[in-house]
Amino acid sequence: MMMIVAMIACAVCLVLALVRTALGPTAFDRVLAVNAMGTLTILGISLHGFVMGRPEFVDIALLYAILNFIGTFAVLKIFSTGTLGDKSAGSK
Repeated sequence: MMMIVAMIACAVCLVLALVRTALGPTAFDRVLAVNAMGTLTILGISLHGFVMGRPEFVDIALLYAILNFIGTFAVLKIFSTGTLGDKSAGSK
């Protein structure tokens, strides 16, 4: 029963983050909403693995968390500076 409530709460939060992604006034709001959606996806993968009794889903969730973290910082760096910091891209 408690897992069903947790999954419903994750689904509601995912819908709210999707609305913020669509209606965000700035690009930073949209990026943070997409980051929140990634975090909720990680939580959903972990919950699904717990319900199904498959602990290897935690490894998948950790990998997705790392990709979500690095991707968010890369997109924010591009928005703030216009580049990822490579010197050769600006000189060509």
